[in-house]
Amino acid sequence: MNLRDIKKDIEYVIGAFIDDCSLFSSVNSKADDEALGGLLDEAVNLFNDLKDKVNMKGEGKKGAYYASIRKELLEKTDELYAKLSDVVKKSGQAE
Repeated sequence: MNLRDIKKDIEYVIGAFIDDCSLFSSVNSKADDEALGGLLDEAVNLFNDLKDKVNMKGEGKKGAYYASIRKELLEKTDELYAKLSDVVKKSGQAE
């Protein structure tokens, strides 16, 4: 695992989440735009935080450091998707 790969992973995973939020908002007229805006803010903050961590000099082996960042990326993105799922469910109940 190298620096370029982890940067691409961060961009791809968080970009996919942002695309999913945008798609849901455009397809569903009853979408809670405030909740989606909050999720997008969280995603952008996560992106910035992880990019900062990647660009910092980690102590120890680089591979282990990048693996910990990748693990954090996946765990926090899963949390964001769980929140998006709740927003989707709430918008379905509003009908």
